[in-house]
Amino acid sequence: MALETSVWNTCDKSRNVSFFYNLSGKLISEEWTPRDLIVMGLGLTVCLMIVLANLLVMVAIFMNNRFHFPIYYLLGNMAFADLFAGMAYANLMLNTGPRTRTLSKGQWYIRNALLDISLTASVANLLAVALERHQTIITMQLHSNMTKRRVVVLMVCIWAVSIIMGLVPSTIWNCECNVEDCSTVAPLYSRRFLIFWAVLNLLTFFIMVAIYTRIFIYVKYQTRYASRHSTEMRQTVFNLMKTISMVLGAFIICWTPGLMTLLLDGLLGKASHANDYEKFCLVIAECNSVVNPIIYSLRDDEMRRTFKWILCRFCHGGKQRKPSPVASPLPEETLVQKSEDICLETNHKEDMQTRLGV
Repeated sequence: MALETSVWNTCDKSRNVSFFYNLSGKLISEEWTPRDLIVMGLGLTVCLMIVLANLLVMVAIFMNNRFHFPIYYLLGNMAFADLFAGMAYANLMLNTGPRTRTLSKGQWYIRNALLDISLTASVANLLAVALERHQTIITMQLHSNMTKRRVVVLMVCIWAVSIIMGLVPSTIWNCECNVEDCSTVAPLYSRRFLIFWAVLNLLTFFIMVAIYTRIFIYVKYQTRYASRHSTEMRQTVFNLMKTISMVLGAFIICWTPGLMTLLLDGLLGKASHANDYEKFCLVIAECNSVVNPIIYSLRDDEMRRTFKWILCRFCHGGKQRKPSPVASPLPEETLVQKSEDICLETNHKEDMQTRLGV
């Protein structure tokens, strides 16, 4: 028994991808099955939607000078991360099924690393946007006071962390030297790494919940006085709650199935039967890259007008004249302006009371 354990724990770089798949019980199809074709069809359709939607966001931010602010730079960076996620997922779809057995270990690691990098960057950008919204609303500013240099540094850090997270499994945290620790969803990955990655993303989610909850409580407190006299302020609070619900709801719906699958696979291994549904969970997670531009961009009137101009110009061969832009802040930015007005109104009232000796 001791000899057998020693053999299993010995690193052998000559083992191919098929060895680890057979060991984990994740069978590689000899030919394309109906299930493989359905998953590929759904996946490539989602990829096309991701690429087109996020490419449109990036072009809009580049061409409209009114979007040259930190929040929009972060949205553009998130759009690029989501676009990259769509391309990485398309590469996964085209190199799965029967083609998996033709991949070398290096190619397999690259295929999965591209997906890990893009998904990590997308989640990190979501967190960065939440932090930026918190900073501007709490300080009652229309736009963040971050300089372009700081925004660039932040984006570089996001991609640096994402690349590191993508390279960790192929360099220092895999199961090639401990096959008993191999995952069933990703047979060359360590189950402990999957637990770490899932917990890290769940922690990011809870941080975003805390940030948006604090924003809502703060704004509700600031608008308490005005809400007694203005139905418009009540509607503003309702719109903020709606936006927050959309952000958190999309994240929960798209990411929870996949994260729970990875967590169960890491904790239970083969007993989790994660292979039965992991591909569909990945498709759902990728859908978040389509939802992101809808939530963060299409709720902006100025962004919608820019989209229409770009599409009309494309359809008319570039002859469509650019419309005069009208400043239309994000829902949270409108809220900032209203909150600032409330504070000015309250300060003015207190000042008058002081002067009158009330």
